[in-house]
Amino acid sequence: MIEFTPIDWGLTPYEQARKKQLVEFESNISKKLKGEEVSNILFMCEHKPVITFGKSASSSNLLFNKTWLVKKGIEVYETERGGDVTFHGPGQLVVYPHFDIEMLQIGVKEYVFKIEEVIIRTIADFGIEAGRSKGFTGVWLDLETPKERKIAAIGIKCSRGVTMHGLALNISTDLSYFNYIVPCGIEGKGVTSMEKELGREVNISEVKAKIVFYFSEIFGMNIAVSK
Repeated sequence: MIEFTPIDWGLTPYEQARKKQLVEFESNISKKLKGEEVSNILFMCEHKPVITFGKSASSSNLLFNKTWLVKKGIEVYETERGGDVTFHGPGQLVVYPHFDIEMLQIGVKEYVFKIEEVIIRTIADFGIEAGRSKGFTGVWLDLETPKERKIAAIGIKCSRGVTMHGLALNISTDLSYFNYIVPCGIEGKGVTSMEKELGREVNISEVKAKIVFYFSEIFGMNIAVSK
């Protein structure tokens, strides 16, 4: 069975994590071109406050001046992932799967579907019922109601069947930061977190363990010993 290695970076500045991702991503593509086996790795981390733009992002979805945001301690970056604008910060679990999905015999749509399923099952174990919103990626609560709100976002890059970037799950995130943007470019939809929904503290280590378990189960991969 195919293996993946979970690696926890802890609290890491966004640009530092992005550069480390790019090194791994380019290494995996190089391996594929040589016919070598790709290293499947699941990077997990939290970021210091940062707003990131995907390739399809509109500048109008940034509601405050970039210079003002930087003065407030919020970095702003353009990235190579898909999707629009989002926020990352402490209390949000960010997961970057670097997988060879051709090896897993799945396409990009199924890959995203499986990531959503990982999140849905993870938060269900904490007592939160969630699902998919028609026409949108990510994981949502109170589907098809006026209270529909997003608890996890997904934005990926895939080239030659190799993936990078990934998912962001709000655990104890300060949701006020989302007021500085139109999250994922979607008007009129709220954002929430696990702690807001449950009304109690959630141990991020427990969430990480569940995420790793469900990646293994849903993608049909063994968990290798962490580096």
